Amino acid sequence: MHKPRRSTPSPQAGKAIELRHLRSAVAAADCGSFRGAAELLRSQQSSLSRRIDEIEHHLGIAIFERHSGGVRPTQAGRDVLRLARTILDEFDALIITARSAHNSGIGRLTVGFCTSLSAGNLQASLLAFKERFPQIALATVERSRTRLAAALRNGAIDVLIVTGSLPLLDTEEMPLWSERVLVALPHDHPLAGRETVCWTDLRGETVLLSHYDAGKELEDLLICKLLSPDDRPKIERHDVSRGIVKSLISMHTGISLVLESDMGANFAGLTYRELRDGSAPSRFDFSAHWRAENNNPALQEFLKLLSERYSPPPVGR
Repeated sequence: MHKPRRSTPSPQAGKAIELRHLRSAVAAADCGSFRGAAELLRSQQSSLSRRIDEIEHHLGIAIFERHSGGVRPTQAGRDVLRLARTILDEFDALIITARSAHNSGIGRLTVGFCTSLSAGNLQASLLAFKERFPQIALATVERSRTRLAAALRNGAIDVLIVTGSLPLLDTEEMPLWSERVLVALPHDHPLAGRETVCWTDLRGETVLLSHYDAGKELEDLLICKLLSPDDRPKIERHDVSRGIVKSLISMHTGISLVLESDMGANFAGLTYRELRDGSAPSRFDFSAHWRAENNNPALQEFLKLLSERYSPPPVGR
């Protein structure tokens, strides 16, 4: 293992560090190796490794610990990576805003979300919208809830599809669908042989959760369901994407909590089971949020489609 370097940040750090350095570091953290990050970014591994060395040199710290199996962030590296993700999110929002302005003449809708698009109602709604309005350019943005809320507030995003409520002024809300909470397990896990799993069955397990949405909400739900600390499983929080968490599950390092739309992303070696509280499944409610003053015609058509698909039936029917 390489000994973490520690020195004074270079005076040229502000000019020398570029977005490509940040994207390389974030990709390496997500993939757990320089090789995987290079494949993800379609770059040469030597070029990516050089960019990591450059940013570490200019910052004066080691972002990663190198080991035979790949890399993992240092304590200081985790703080740097968290801020790097924020910078990249803001830059991507800038690009989205510019593209939206450029394409405003032909119609454009930007939808933000922090759930899976591999299956479920969100995917179905977007497909239905594209089929009904093929002339409207549709953009999707997956970010953390905090970044999505900021993008909605500054007009970079037209509508958000998220669980729960958003603490924003001057926004409208439409209740949509709900999704079951599932437990993701290795295929040979003892709980995989059951049709359903109770929250109390998680005692003694290690639950892996992402720092990103909806990891925090799932953790809050787990604590709500298992009030006694003695009944709760061990919780490990990882600064990685949902896909990396699934890789960790397949390595038998633990289990995780997911929403049922995640089942659409096939992942070898994983099994999903419904989590129940008594006789009923646990569920998360989704809703749409948009700014009241947004007069984008494409947004109005999308809201109309959502209302047709998910509005509750009239009372008495």
